[in-house]
Amino acid sequence: MKGSNVTLSKMKHKIKISSVSYLNTKPFIYGLEKTGLLSEIDLQLEIPSKTAEKLLTGEAEIGLVPVAIIPQLPNARIITDYCIGAVGAVKTVSLFCQQPLEQLHTILLDYQSCTSVQLVQILCHHFWKKPDMQFIPADRHYIQKIEGNTGGVIIGDRTISMASNFTYNYDLSEAWYRFTGLPFVFAAWVTTRNIHPTLEEKLNTAFKTGLQYIDEVVAQFQPQYNEFDVKEYFTRYISYELDTLKRKGLDLFLHYVKQNTEAAVL
Repeated sequence: MKGSNVTLSKMKHKIKISSVSYLNTKPFIYGLEKTGLLSEIDLQLEIPSKTAEKLLTGEAEIGLVPVAIIPQLPNARIITDYCIGAVGAVKTVSLFCQQPLEQLHTILLDYQSCTSVQLVQILCHHFWKKPDMQFIPADRHYIQKIEGNTGGVIIGDRTISMASNFTYNYDLSEAWYRFTGLPFVFAAWVTTRNIHPTLEEKLNTAFKTGLQYIDEVVAQFQPQYNEFDVKEYFTRYISYELDTLKRKGLDLFLHYVKQNTEAAVL
């Protein structure tokens, strides 16, 4: 975009925006639809690791990306006042296992994740005091390998139906809160471009609108999740405002990420 007087409606191409496809992003997407902004952008829905890849390669200009990828992005800038965060337990990002954490030797790292695979390693080293834990990047069929002294990180909507399959469930956001006393930010809206201020304003308005109409979002998606309380998830477990405490938690997490040389960030 050239010139300070460019408006969103006059852009020569639709801005490519990559967003995570999980349930917790539905209020954002609903807001884009409700405000009409969805028709003005090219929205692409992906798993977290793919949104990160698209921003890295330039396939997307804005992304709701795993925050662990931010240090790898040239000229990365967090935009909007919203994120995917949690204050304490998040419910859909966990270390699952059949034996207690103390007995684990190996943790399989979810291929869909960038941030959570870093987080579990930070927790093992600094909070759970398990510095000798082995971490293995997992393939698509890794969940069936979670047994014995091997645990696995699972994120996103898959956890909703899988939690009952495992004896132990360690919520990673809850562990972070116990470790630091701070909220955790899993994903933030990030750009590496000089986007027009009008677009950021419109995104903020859209996301605020989606959260204001949370009951309509719940009514749309609750039928797909029989025994899972979608409204409780949106209002108790996910915390969407990127406030001062979340930014402080994010800064601390990125400090640990910089120190952590073992994790493979996609």
